[in-house]
Amino acid sequence: MKVEGSTGGEEGATRKVQKRELRNGESHNGVKLRAKRRTRRRVQADSSAGIQRLFMACKKVFKGPGTVPEPAEVDMLQQLLDKMRPEDVGLSADLVFFKSKSASKGTPRITYTTIYKCNNFSMVMFFLPPRAVIPLHNHPGMTVFSKLLLGSMHIKSYDWIEPTSNGLTQPDPLRLAQKVEDSDFTAPCYTSILYPTTGGNMHTFTAITACAVLDVLGPPYSIEEDRDCTYYQDFPYLHHVPHGETDLTAEQRDKLGWLQEIEMPKDLKMDGIEYLGPPIIDT
Repeated sequence: MKVEGSTGGEEGATRKVQKRELRNGESHNGVKLRAKRRTRRRVQADSSAGIQRLFMACKKVFKGPGTVPEPAEVDMLQQLLDKMRPEDVGLSADLVFFKSKSASKGTPRITYTTIYKCNNFSMVMFFLPPRAVIPLHNHPGMTVFSKLLLGSMHIKSYDWIEPTSNGLTQPDPLRLAQKVEDSDFTAPCYTSILYPTTGGNMHTFTAITACAVLDVLGPPYSIEEDRDCTYYQDFPYLHHVPHGETDLTAEQRDKLGWLQEIEMPKDLKMDGIEYLGPPIIDT
């Protein structure tokens, strides 16, 4: 999911999310934003070691556009993220945006904060109230680590099936994809990883309960470098059965889906806030 924001943070037992002064009608990457009220959250003063270790590892692992981390580097980052706790990024379950009034009616709003961003990678947290959805979207040329820190969510992801690999016709504007994941996850759980062409490069998150997820993306989204976010609508395989297809079982068909590129959903609303968790020291 494409987001941007400022870096940094400050220590203290009591934190305030400072109100962002947005111009009337201002938007953020096409996603309408609104100023947030001041909220408080508790951060433990000795909890910065985890996020600092992750930051230093990311600096070593992500080497810029066009590169994919080596297997040993992936394992190292995954192990660090697997051990990450909510308090490592200044979270507690009583955060205001987990109890948003919008969770009970209409389309729930999503809150995010950018912990750090540079040309090689970014670290972003998303806070989703119950029923909130981050729509199906892709990660062009990117390796992404997603760690669920709090709550439960459903994750569905796809990889493209190239036309030459199956001989089936793919009617424009539909394109055939294979499901990689279609499951519920509850924190604490293992970190999920996707790659530029494998691992579920296109995914969607649906909050079952209020939840928080930490995404590490390398490299980050960039319009200038042709790594913009594309959204999709997915359809079951039986939505369009290719001419001449007769030999797939019901189980095989269930693992396939048709994806169609769409504009960013109009009901997607996100609120950006400043990161005020344990600070990162960029050495």
